[in-house]
Amino acid sequence: MKSLMFALALTTALTAPAVALARTVTLTTRMNTYGGDGAYLAYYVTDAAGGYVGTLWMAGDKSRYYDHMSDWYAASGGDLRQVDGITGASVGQGRTLEISLELQDTLFDAGYVLHIDAAVEDMRNSPREVSVPLTTVGAGQASAGRRYIAAFQYDF
Repeated sequence: MKSLMFALALTTALTAPAVALARTVTLTTRMNTYGGDGAYLAYYVTDAAGGYVGTLWMAGDKSRYYDHMSDWYAASGGDLRQVDGITGASVGQGRTLEISLELQDTLFDAGYVLHIDAAVEDMRNSPREVSVPLTTVGAGQASAGRRYIAAFQYDF
């Protein structure tokens, strides 16, 4: 029940423009030139114990490919309600995706981790392509991806 309440609070923080104790966070993802189609990316959060908290964004709008983002798919149970209203186009090689979201302050400096799973058609899937702890000191610091993402960072 606690997990459900937190997920509801997370969803509220993403959709309500003036939620108390929330801040605008910009997620910037710069893609490598990897020689393939646009990447599907799942941005999701886990708690300190590694438990799934919620999905922040999904780049790629064809749900038949979502299971290729295997860690996100397993964590969320493949529940498409998790991405309803928070889905955009896939991200092409060499491109940059910038997303601004309202996130609760309680997600920072409390052991939560933001993960990005990546998948590209006819290429290897990359679960947890990027994993970064959500901390205030981590804002503005770039992290390299493992395969498709050249750099990821979040800023306030």
